[in-house]
Amino acid sequence: MSARARGASRRRFGAIRKLPSGRYQARYPGTDGMLRPAPDTYETKRDAEVFLAQIQADQTRGDWIDPADGEVLFAEYASRWIDERGLAPTTDELYRRLLRLHLEPTFGALYVNAISPARVRSWRAERLRATGRTTVAKSYRLLKAVMETAVDDDMLRKNPCRIRGAGREEADERPVATVAQVFAVADVIGLRWRLMVLFGAFASMRPEELAELRRGDIDLDAGSLWVRRAAPELNTGHRVIGDPKSRAGKREIALPAFLYEDLRRHLAWFAEPGGDGLVFVGEKGAALRGTTFGRKWRRARDQAGLPDGFRFYDLRHTGNTLAADTGAKLKDLMVRAGQSSEKAQLIYQHSTKEHQRRLAADIDHDVRRQTQPPQQGGSRSATIHPFVPRPSGSGTQRARRR
Repeated sequence: MSARARGASRRRFGAIRKLPSGRYQARYPGTDGMLRPAPDTYETKRDAEVFLAQIQADQTRGDWIDPADGEVLFAEYASRWIDERGLAPTTDELYRRLLRLHLEPTFGALYVNAISPARVRSWRAERLRATGRTTVAKSYRLLKAVMETAVDDDMLRKNPCRIRGAGREEADERPVATVAQVFAVADVIGLRWRLMVLFGAFASMRPEELAELRRGDIDLDAGSLWVRRAAPELNTGHRVIGDPKSRAGKREIALPAFLYEDLRRHLAWFAEPGGDGLVFVGEKGAALRGTTFGRKWRRARDQAGLPDGFRFYDLRHTGNTLAADTGAKLKDLMVRAGQSSEKAQLIYQHSTKEHQRRLAADIDHDVRRQTQPPQQGGSRSATIHPFVPRPSGSGTQRARRR
């Protein structure tokens, strides 16, 4: 063959060679000019040529991704992903727990670019057999978010998390207590914690918001309170004081009038002094701890006859349901509960202070109606206890209150 013929037969992009096994290996230049072997060998030379043509086309379009960029261990990349997000402490703790317990055992030792849709499907199927669907959905959403960032970082061309609906949570509907049941729990839990139960239900406050409520946040003359901070408790027992769960969480809550006497009594007997004093503190004056209060809550719940699965947080669900039953607008309900939503129709709904007052008055009316002393021959209802004057006595007598 002439030199001209040999030159015409040379490849203009990459190289192909036949291996001793009889299979063909393709090598192609990266953007740095260095030859890289194809990830697989090919049965025919034609198959190797097709591979090189695809790589050349990707580079021409600017779609080519250097495989070396994706050769980072998933455990390392995901941990760095969490570090860079600036997450709230509770979210940070949740993500690290999901990573440690549900993602790292399968993907931790793999390179990011080695995680394929098939691996993701197999992992999800195994997790669904081992744990609850809600936990799997949370873990899948975290995995998908991490891998989406890997796509943005040009480590992958496509996100391997492509299972439709896999990140959607379908939690069971939470139980709703009756007004009578709420007062039954408040009656047996003790005076120190009675207002906390009532605020959880009839002010729709989150436990972490109650834990950081201070005297200065309460306006007795206006009959309202402000939620300005929250103190969620991590699994380590550490209290993290900061902003509420969302921007909408900072809000003024108009209180139903039937709560006023309980509120005045609690502030006089139990709250810390001073404008910055905590409203809810333990018997020894310490800040509210979830573990300690949890034991008191469970005992009171059982004594009141509520089901075992009824959580303190379900009081908020109860209060939100009661508020919704008044016929209030969705936006008013969202403001009261401190919830936010991006649904377009909510843009055109507005909540004013007057709407919030009216909502509180409606709750007050409904609760009073349900707790009126029964008429002769009527059914038994819960009773709102009248204000009890503070008994005189020694400090020892006060210390015995619960």
